[in-house]
Amino acid sequence: MIIKSFLSFSLISIFWYFCAESRERAELVVAQDGSGMFYRIQDAIDAVPANNRANKIILIRKGVYNEKLYITKSFLTLVGEDRDSTEIVFPILRKNWNKEHDGTDWGAAVVNIDSLATDVIIANLTIRNNYGSLYGDRDHQFTIRGGGTRVIILCSNIISDGGDALSLWNKIDGMYYHAHCYFEGWVDYVCPRGWCYITDCRFYGHNLSASIWHDGSINEKQKFVIRYSFFDGVKGFPLGRHHRDGQIFLLDCIFSRNMADIPIYWPTNSPTTWKWGERHYYYNCHREGGDYEWFRDNIKSAEGAPSPSQINALWTFDGKWDPEETMPSVLPFVFLPKPRDGEYNVKKTVQLKWIPSRNSEGELVYFGSKDSLEFKGKSNKGLYELKDLNSKTKYYWRIDEVVGKDTINGPVWHFTTE
Repeated sequence: MIIKSFLSFSLISIFWYFCAESRERAELVVAQDGSGMFYRIQDAIDAVPANNRANKIILIRKGVYNEKLYITKSFLTLVGEDRDSTEIVFPILRKNWNKEHDGTDWGAAVVNIDSLATDVIIANLTIRNNYGSLYGDRDHQFTIRGGGTRVIILCSNIISDGGDALSLWNKIDGMYYHAHCYFEGWVDYVCPRGWCYITDCRFYGHNLSASIWHDGSINEKQKFVIRYSFFDGVKGFPLGRHHRDGQIFLLDCIFSRNMADIPIYWPTNSPTTWKWGERHYYYNCHREGGDYEWFRDNIKSAEGAPSPSQINALWTFDGKWDPEETMPSVLPFVFLPKPRDGEYNVKKTVQLKWIPSRNSEGELVYFGSKDSLEFKGKSNKGLYELKDLNSKTKYYWRIDEVVGKDTINGPVWHFTTE
């Protein structure tokens, strides 16, 4: 296969390409059929300057890419054309890689993120380590393994056929934000070190040891927060464990009836103890088939006695990072409505907020009742204010986007006023 290099494009080729993709704002495009700038994802990553300081979007067209990726650049976005049809699949077992490479984990994952890389976004695609399916070994096999900080994963499927699927392990100052994702794996398949905020995600565990894990042993303020998410797995799956100090918050989560009656626990084979004690906090969590006593509401016992309304991404990261306010437009659709879909007790004067799609040239705001959405106005800033709403009323809204000559209808969201 001949690999096309971005640097070798002739001026005529560049002109032709951007005319054909005039509405596409991704800087680099990967396509297996030759319609993009690159055939391989790694070639597109390598084309980004080493000193890059502005977000560069690499659009990956539909296809199955059997690649291992190394991300050493900052301010880099990998976004798929389609969440389920853009797949990065590679088989690799950690212990085999370690044995062959003097114990290093660099290269032991499908996607490897360098410790110096920051502001990396992975969105709208599927990444899978399929070693276990091919060879029957369910030992640790990373799907994503990395250091760095300010790593965002959006609207993606992160799957491993073994343990430690999502391993972002910058234990000093690592901060990670994940929304609207699906995670699947064996032991400790979502296992951050540092600070992590997850919202609106689904989890599926295949083992009887643990699903989630946290290392917050370097700084007492480090925390792992999960909101508005659903946990499922094989019958008898436990929720979580951690060998080192950790602090875990679960709010507004649903557990399937398959979850075992086992609180988050300290493994007895751990060489360390929890120097800051047991710090597992819950609010409004419920299990299908009946709740267990150990996940009753107790967030008021956490340091500072936070209220549920305080606990968001900015709070999780101790005010150091606000990804929901600074996130660039990278997805092919409108995203992250505020008020969130289904929210209650919203003020009667409210500012609607959203993140436009990357190709949006303007947004059209529709608002009203379920059966009658009226056009209210235009916006190109992801903001629109509404005043003097009725009390205790359910309202519906939608953002349509103008892209070239087309208007793309967004999903319908709703909220209820106080």
